[in-house]
Amino acid sequence: MAEIDKVFAGAIPELYDRLLVPLIFSDYARDLAARVARLKPHDILEIAAGTGVVTRALAPQMDANARLVATDLNQPMLDLAAQKQGDDPRITWRQADALALPFQAWSFDVVFCQFGVMFFPDRVQAYRETHRVLKPGGYFLFNVWDAIETNELAHVVTEALAAHFPADPPRFLARTPHGYGDPALIRADLEAAGFRNITLETLEKKYGALSAEEIATGFCQGSPLRNEIEARDPSGLGGATRAATDALHQRYGEGAIDGRIRAHVVAASR
Repeated sequence: MAEIDKVFAGAIPELYDRLLVPLIFSDYARDLAARVARLKPHDILEIAAGTGVVTRALAPQMDANARLVATDLNQPMLDLAAQKQGDDPRITWRQADALALPFQAWSFDVVFCQFGVMFFPDRVQAYRETHRVLKPGGYFLFNVWDAIETNELAHVVTEALAAHFPADPPRFLARTPHGYGDPALIRADLEAAGFRNITLETLEKKYGALSAEEIATGFCQGSPLRNEIEARDPSGLGGATRAATDALHQRYGEGAIDGRIRAHVVAASR
């Protein structure tokens, strides 16, 4: 994974939340929040909270005396998440690295993570840290995208940018968000970190219905794919976005688009 794959800063957080959240994250966020809520946890840790889409879905379902610590590596994402959530004494926002969690052992009933584990440079170490901070019998829940070929719009954008930059195609979407979809590897990594009772469920949904331009802008400008594009051509962000827009129009026509999307939902116990 390239170092720039982890950088969500500048204009990325706002575009991410405005375009990518309704496009790919909202439905899975509601699903993950419901799974966490069913466990009735008191002490909850969220890793890679991003702009807080799962936090917002979970908060109305939390007990009045529960507490949630929502963390992310990127402070600009947390700043936007806290702004959108509003004041809630049960929720604390904290910058943290998943590979070195700043919490004592046996602190949380549940740890959850929405589409973040793919960004961990050492997943087994991150899982060991999660295992450490969980109370005995606690649960770790997360979701992860399946292979990019099963997620149509991301695949179309990736192929369009490969044609736009033939000498050095930007591969962020395939490399990182969609680079950890092998159930056997996920299970092996969790077992190596000490987890047991591992289950994996594959959920297929539809993308949120947005226009081709909105989809292309979301992927190209509201994710670290932007960093790859600008590294290749500092003034080429607009041209790359137009290339992705054109490819989506050619594939799906005009109007709102809602292609196929697929992810795995994983649960494991300490």
